[in-house]
Amino acid sequence: MEPLIITVAPVGAEATRAQHPALPLTPAEIALAVYEAYREGASIAHLHARDVNGDATQDARVYAEIIGEVTARCDIIIQVSTGGAVGMTRQERAGPLALRPEMATLTTGTVNFGDGVFYNAGQDIQFFATEMGRLGIKPEIEIFEVGMIDNAMRLVRDGLLSRPLHFDFVMGVPGGIGGSPAHLLHLIHSLPPQSSWTVAGIGRHELPLGAMAVILGGHVRVGFEDNLYYSRGVLAASNAQLVARIVRIARELGRPVAGPAQARAILGLKNPQQEKP
Repeated sequence: MEPLIITVAPVGAEATRAQHPALPLTPAEIALAVYEAYREGASIAHLHARDVNGDATQDARVYAEIIGEVTARCDIIIQVSTGGAVGMTRQERAGPLALRPEMATLTTGTVNFGDGVFYNAGQDIQFFATEMGRLGIKPEIEIFEVGMIDNAMRLVRDGLLSRPLHFDFVMGVPGGIGGSPAHLLHLIHSLPPQSSWTVAGIGRHELPLGAMAVILGGHVRVGFEDNLYYSRGVLAASNAQLVARIVRIARELGRPVAGPAQARAILGLKNPQQEKP
């Protein structure tokens, strides 16, 4: 079984300091959270950004500050979100792609998202796929419902995505696919051959789905974007603590944990530091 890739998602678009006092919001705080998670075993940083008021932003300047702070500390793979926050336009959401990160998320369908709707029309999906292809960015295809896998395969047939594909199953969002083991198995069995996959369990689903991914040969995303708690009613001390738990589970089960270089090899990425003259 190949080494386990652990992604840390230190802050999303929705959580607030009222919910968790240690939620990282500033570029320096987000970068420090990423570095601490990297030291525990994370090899990908899935990034969202916040503005000076703590609200979600897709401003490339803020992302550039975060990325600069992260890359000064470690060589973790940078993956930016093109989801942004519910209600943003596709032009807003595409902002950080101009920075040409190694990876970015590509959601291939519309889904109810709590009380809102995460809207991705066909033309929007094609727009993001085209931009990532033009800029040489590896997409992580975000799946909130099983039909989104079929939508991704349409992009392959249209020449907008190339295999092998890498998917992220986001499970347990109110309005999307549930976080049950049966649902995870169905998603895995629905993938095209030679695909790799990560699971991001939301809330209480993070730990059991992560453990399943370790056993089944997938990869795992953890962090405050998805889950603020370490156990029922107990807030996690940090993003790094959530990463460390998955590392411990993987080691107990005999599965090695990938460093950034191994993760790049698994995903077919090139280290941008090695490409500099």
